[in-house]
Amino acid sequence: MQRPHYKFWPRRLPHAITPPATSLWDNLDTSARRYPDKAALVFFGRTVTYRQLREQAERLAARLHALGVRKGDRVMLDMQNCPQLVIAHFAILRANAVVVPVNPMNRAQELQHYIDDPDAKVAITTSDLAAEVAKASDALPQGRRLAHLIVTQFADAFDADGEEARAMPAAWRDWLLTPHPLPAFAGGEAIRWTDALDIAAPPPALDVGPSDMAVLPYTSGTTGLPKGCMHLHSSIMHNAVSSATWGNGTSENVTLLVVPMFHITGMVSVMHASIYMAATLVVMPRWDRDLAGRLISRHRVTTWTNIPTMVIDLMGSPSFGEYDLSSIVHIGGGGAAMPQAVAQRLLEQFGLRYVEGYGLTETAAPSHSNPPDDPKQQCLGIPFMGCDSRVVDPDTLQEVPVGEQGEIITHGPMVFAGYWKRPEATAAAFIEFEGKRFFRSGDLGRMDADGYFFLTDRLKRMINASGFKVWPAEVEALMFRHPAIQEACVIAARDAYRGETVKAVVVLRASHKGQVSEQDVIDWCRENMAVYKVPRIVQFADALPKSGSGKVMWRTLQEAEG
Repeated sequence: MQRPHYKFWPRRLPHAITPPATSLWDNLDTSARRYPDKAALVFFGRTVTYRQLREQAERLAARLHALGVRKGDRVMLDMQNCPQLVIAHFAILRANAVVVPVNPMNRAQELQHYIDDPDAKVAITTSDLAAEVAKASDALPQGRRLAHLIVTQFADAFDADGEEARAMPAAWRDWLLTPHPLPAFAGGEAIRWTDALDIAAPPPALDVGPSDMAVLPYTSGTTGLPKGCMHLHSSIMHNAVSSATWGNGTSENVTLLVVPMFHITGMVSVMHASIYMAATLVVMPRWDRDLAGRLISRHRVTTWTNIPTMVIDLMGSPSFGEYDLSSIVHIGGGGAAMPQAVAQRLLEQFGLRYVEGYGLTETAAPSHSNPPDDPKQQCLGIPFMGCDSRVVDPDTLQEVPVGEQGEIITHGPMVFAGYWKRPEATAAAFIEFEGKRFFRSGDLGRMDADGYFFLTDRLKRMINASGFKVWPAEVEALMFRHPAIQEACVIAARDAYRGETVKAVVVLRASHKGQVSEQDVIDWCRENMAVYKVPRIVQFADALPKSGSGKVMWRTLQEAEG
């Protein structure tokens, strides 16, 4: 095959790597031995060293083992970014178990699936979310519920009276500082984080390696409920090491961690890559532009992986001139295209080239990335280390000529093993091409003469709202539970800030017409689904357009929206 992108490959880097033949736990263990007193995590002024991170993860691993967690068992992890998430993630791996990362914006209706489908008996969460997790467990049949729920308060990880904590955004104070009681739930036991770590027993023998499953992140699709992506220690390890290498990473990196760690990019390209390098992670629980500006300035942040809307927001702050971004040497991200004007301003004002990348949950984050020295704007980049990627006709599965649109397919060590309990979906996701197993991305793109890839359209029906992927079929399935809704079709609407936002065209039941408003439907959605999935616009219609076979013609509505 032609590999024109090798002309732009960073000269210091190999085209492929040999990743460590060890478990992901070994990365933390090795960094803690090498740099025991080095800051691993910084959170509102409190530092967790590598030695402390390993010790706390080992204690929690011992507790998980005492609760009956064994090799290969799935443990649900439902948190916003905080030190406890990193500790819990590595504790689950140290207990020889599998991390099931869950978006903390999910509500009880959605959470049921993340308990039931992976057969999770133990979950770890923060106190603000614990009641929702308990409610989800209670709604499941006996025998499919959680047995144990480990609950931490955010304030377990920082000093509420410290200087940085006092300077947190005022809107966060109730969220982060209010203590919540442990929830009661049917047939289960809730355990305080501090009690869980108070254990003298050692963790079990480490009994996992590259070929064992490490994480089971879920991804939605065009139909049905979200599917679990089976990632082995080897696929996560490959992209963690590759991400560190690609971004000129060293143990002296100071990384702003604000992209969510429940998401594959934050988990692999930021958290795992940084722990492998023994870098320092400055942790933000969620986005706030002025806090980000202060943290970059105070901690001399060198590396920042983000969603482009974060950069736009920070540069739009009235206080932007007060922040010192001179320490940043590597900035990039994905999830949405970086507007050319903003990328140009970064280059002219700070000498920074914004490095865009592309990947999916199924590819452990990057399958493509721009070379840091030769990035193209609004471009997915070139196939990542060890990756073979092509553009094929989605019908004939034949490779298309340079510049022509087709489906992006990918082969490499970062590709997942398959969908959990979904052999038919797994079979449909892969094709044999030139004697190798390629994953079908479902994204339409083209490759230019230099070997750079560009996204042109989506085969899959999906809405990209500020980098959050919203799957209409999932939102519709939740909306059908509203007693007034007879039919709903979810499409994308243009949004000046989010790029795209969620719109629902709704047909009400005759019995409820005139009794339910558009705002009532939006309010109900806020109660029953993650906030980023909630339709910002609801439009009532007498009927939805349908094909001769009775299928809703969502494309007709989408095209009418423009």
